Amino acid sequence: MRYNKKAMEKIKTAIIGGGASGLICAAHLQTKNKRIVLFEKLDRVGKKLSATGNGQGNVSNRGVTDTPYFSFDERGAEFARRILQKYDSQSLVDFLRSLGGLCLTDERGRVYPASRQASSLTDLLRREVSARGVDVRLSSVVQGIEKREQGFLLTVLSAGEEKKYWAENVLLCAGGKAAKNFGTDGGGYRLAGGLGHTLTPLYPSLVQLKTDTRWTKSLKGIRAQDCVVRVYVKQEEILSLQGDVIFTEYGVSGDAIFRLSAYIADKIERGEVCLVLDLAPTVTEPDLRAFLEEKKDKYGKEELLCGVVNNQIGRAILRRAEEEKQAVSLVVKRFALPVTGSLGFDYAQVTKGGIPLAEIEPTLQSKKAKGLYFAGEILDVDGPCGGFNLQWAYASARIVADELNQK
Repeated sequence: MRYNKKAMEKIKTAIIGGGASGLICAAHLQTKNKRIVLFEKLDRVGKKLSATGNGQGNVSNRGVTDTPYFSFDERGAEFARRILQKYDSQSLVDFLRSLGGLCLTDERGRVYPASRQASSLTDLLRREVSARGVDVRLSSVVQGIEKREQGFLLTVLSAGEEKKYWAENVLLCAGGKAAKNFGTDGGGYRLAGGLGHTLTPLYPSLVQLKTDTRWTKSLKGIRAQDCVVRVYVKQEEILSLQGDVIFTEYGVSGDAIFRLSAYIADKIERGEVCLVLDLAPTVTEPDLRAFLEEKKDKYGKEELLCGVVNNQIGRAILRRAEEEKQAVSLVVKRFALPVTGSLGFDYAQVTKGGIPLAEIEPTLQSKKAKGLYFAGEILDVDGPCGGFNLQWAYASARIVADELNQK
């Protein structure tokens, strides 16, 4: 079918997705004599950004340039590092300051707005985007993108009406597949596929884990504070970290679980992952064994772990030690939980995988369609928990803005 290009609304750059990447790019684009339109499928922009960091807005991490990012491309970590070195954590802090927001850094290097209110970040960005004259179209679903000789034909559904637009450039930053309640339902992948792009495998990351609950059914809602969690894949330890673990009806949640899930998201379905919890990390196993033997002689077995670990956790450990015929001290220090799955994309914060980096120029322009750019979670780049993924959203959006401002 032929369309009358002259009769269509013409756009210099169409931004598809009003999340962090889309807003940040729009806030950096030169708009003089350039028509910029941002299409957002929901009724307001920045919904996922407003919920980040449990609503407190963990936007970056001071260790961002020293922390490898994940990718299915063996060059992915270096690809991301080059971009993040150009637009690092301080760059993001300075940008937010220029918009009127102050940031603070906690003891783990996590960067937050001083307001500790993620929605305030959305407010700052929305105000800047409006001041630049970017046309934001809410409740507008981009249903298709067709590459033409000198641009792109967009089909957009808004208020029940289908409309065509002609855009010279397109930034596709519609997110991944995680947390579809924020509009990230994987629709961006479909649009990219229509323009010749492929996909890596996709996995939910930064997510709660399902485990064997044989020994934890009675522990629902109990928090093991500051325990050490060792992660084994094929019986080989790949990671050890310390943090809170919350026992649930399906397995485990908590700070430590979200952090470690980024390292195993693509390995869980093979049934090769096991978590081993050290529930008393401040004491060695020999010292704990000696202490418990002395305590048992004095007070008996029933309350052996009272004052050592949470009482309910202690009773679960005693039952397990008796049935598995292990020393109680060993079970305290090596409480093994085979991982059987995760809660999936609906509960995940991030998608692992995406548009392959082999299909993307270092400028984040598509190798398949000139004038098409990508930023943020839609790409095959993801980071650990702690502000790393929003930093990637910022840095990748800045790279694209630099490119578009030269056109």
